[in-house]
Amino acid sequence: MTGTETLEANLDIADVRAAAERIVGAVVRTPTMHSKTLSKITGAEIWLKFENQQFTAAYKERGALNALLLMDPEQRARGVIAASAGNHSQGLSYHGSRLGVPVTIVMPRTTPTVKVMQTESVGGNVVLEGETFDEANAYARSMEKQLGLTFVHPFDEPNVAAGQGTVALELLEDAPEIETLVVPIGGGGLISGMGTVAKAQGRPIEVIGVQAELYPSAYSRFKGEELECGGDTLAEGIAVKEPGVFTSRIIEKVVDDIVLVKESNLEQAVALLLQIEKTVVEGAGAAGLAAVLAHRERFAGKKVGLVLCGGNIDTRLLANVLLRDLARSGRLARLRISLQDRPGALLKVMQEFDAHHVNILEIYHQRIFTNLPAKGLVTDIECEARDREQLDKLVGALRARGYSVSHVELN
Repeated sequence: MTGTETLEANLDIADVRAAAERIVGAVVRTPTMHSKTLSKITGAEIWLKFENQQFTAAYKERGALNALLLMDPEQRARGVIAASAGNHSQGLSYHGSRLGVPVTIVMPRTTPTVKVMQTESVGGNVVLEGETFDEANAYARSMEKQLGLTFVHPFDEPNVAAGQGTVALELLEDAPEIETLVVPIGGGGLISGMGTVAKAQGRPIEVIGVQAELYPSAYSRFKGEELECGGDTLAEGIAVKEPGVFTSRIIEKVVDDIVLVKESNLEQAVALLLQIEKTVVEGAGAAGLAAVLAHRERFAGKKVGLVLCGGNIDTRLLANVLLRDLARSGRLARLRISLQDRPGALLKVMQEFDAHHVNILEIYHQRIFTNLPAKGLVTDIECEARDREQLDKLVGALRARGYSVSHVELN
């Protein structure tokens, strides 16, 4: 689609309903559930749409499939191409393979091997080119012209956005009482489709977008501000430096507000969804809940629909997020204690841990690289407590015995 066609293109409820009829039976009609516990925690009434239960664990299948089904036989026979290192690549590859459409995905050379393998496992032909997404995208566009392939944009395409909007059709059908939708924004395809559905319901439904603070591209455009984009965010699925041309125009029409969330909010949301709902969600997929946690007054008392839009998160990263959440809640801690380097010094400290029933996980002794006197040492003790109160009592007891104790804090 050319820039002129993108500017002229539109999206309405009829497009989304037609997409729903087109893709029915080929994507999972994911469940919608009311969360009593999250509602109690946030002060809002929370409904969750489990798009992480799609075959490729993300909503992106909907838009990719709708775009494929709208192509003519000649386009399908030649094949399609996209630049993506995320969920779009898997959704397009899976449904392309299922329909007999050759799919080429261009990814940056820096793409983690697991993402390459996941895309190839569902039928995509992966080409690694460039060091950045922009370079990979430029190469995909050149291949599109050279080989006569059809480029399927991950978000800035009306047929893709219409497919993503089917999430809202199902959500509002299952939970008609919802009065606010909180939707992650990367390039804007999902919120364009969902917002279009929301505003066609004949009753007021508020549409709130969410972006990570590190990548406030749509927020900046919406608010008329200039904020920098960049950094390592847990929500890499919405780490987009430039929202779409088409989607930005739709966002202006259907979105009421956009809010930002910190990395700590995203981590807390991922951890809560696993602990409470027993569901694995990636950072971008947890952005809606992160927004409700970060802006409690904004959503208090409202009936809120959240989309858990993806569940593709690296297991090691997930483990780190869960451990960091335990640390923030006071259940895990690293205490730095200054001691005299003499027999029995560490034993006396350990006896305090025992007396307060705090479990020691690791002990690190440091004698050389310290600004203490030569006969002093620093010991870091990683420990596990029942809650913050139990930990505070231990620290108080150690300080009462004359020890210098400090917490090694997380950002």
